Amino acid sequence: MMHRRAFLQSSLAAGALAACAGATGARSPAPRAKLKLLILGGTGYLGPAVVDAARSRGHVVTLFNRGQTNPGLFSDLEQLHGDRDGKLDALRGRSWDAVIDDAGFVPRIVRQSVALLEPQVRRYLFVSTISVYKDDKTLDQDETAPRATLPPEAKDSEEVRKYYSPLKTACEDVVTGAYGARATVVRPGYIVGPHDPYDRLTYWVWRCARGGDVVAPGDGTDPTQFIDVRDLGRFIVALVDGDVAGAFNATGPAKAMTMKGLLEACREGAGAASRLVWVPLATLRKHGIDPDSEAREDLPLWTPGSALGQVSIARGLAAGMTFRPAAETARDTLAWWKTIPAARAQKPMRAGLTDEVERAILAEVKS
Repeated sequence: MMHRRAFLQSSLAAGALAACAGATGARSPAPRAKLKLLILGGTGYLGPAVVDAARSRGHVVTLFNRGQTNPGLFSDLEQLHGDRDGKLDALRGRSWDAVIDDAGFVPRIVRQSVALLEPQVRRYLFVSTISVYKDDKTLDQDETAPRATLPPEAKDSEEVRKYYSPLKTACEDVVTGAYGARATVVRPGYIVGPHDPYDRLTYWVWRCARGGDVVAPGDGTDPTQFIDVRDLGRFIVALVDGDVAGAFNATGPAKAMTMKGLLEACREGAGAASRLVWVPLATLRKHGIDPDSEAREDLPLWTPGSALGQVSIARGLAAGMTFRPAAETARDTLAWWKTIPAARAQKPMRAGLTDEVERAILAEVKS
């Protein structure tokens, strides 16, 4: 089973999935006339990036959420309030050109919005995850790779933390089973950039900005993939613009990147003097650092030996997925981090090494 740690909280009937995943993924045509878009959520992390991309193209956006996350955000947009689980009355009798669902985790709940919206919304775009793939060792898997499924004893489970990957698979099945060729499935990997609530890229660029010796994992050759949240938002809206069906791995960059390339981009984005000290996995393990840990990402965006660091993105590239330079994402992330409230900045980051652990590792490496 593919490891779920990197995608928790983030991130098709068999025939329907095959039909969607088998789409050519041809480049999207030029944007059509102004669209009416419904976004389920819209005020968390990915949602605002989707909203910004949609507004930049002149689309009319409606948000549906509980009104609890960042309630003052997008006060100029129509916001309908309710709950995905049984309180969808605000959506009844309304029609949109497309719905973008970036907050579906439980198939029973996704089924409710799908059943209500299918007659009145032409396209349903569901944001899934690359962790749906069953095989976590084979590199360069494309969208047709086998996906994780719930074990028989857990067929009715809604434990998202325990069964994140197969539950996402089941959500995909619900959407494509109802919408068929009118369904689009986007499978991001790590999502990074300004406002990242998980501190993944943030840790690296912040640590490089502090200067000095920086513990870097492995020997720098491990592949890594990620996507700037703004690039993901733009790609999602482009697929809706082009009325494009199919499943798409949404991660990058366009050319394969190693951890060395990523951390050098962070050094460039930080604009400060720092030195990367590459530390073997065996040494890191002696200090309690396990890249497979469920508890904490001590060295984020590093997935040695895992397919999460290298999936095929050929279909997304053909459909027009683009990426800004990693150094630009790092620079913008650091600039955002410097503006956050002091109370948040003083708390430990949600990812990355503590100063104590990093000092101990560096001391051993230099001894």
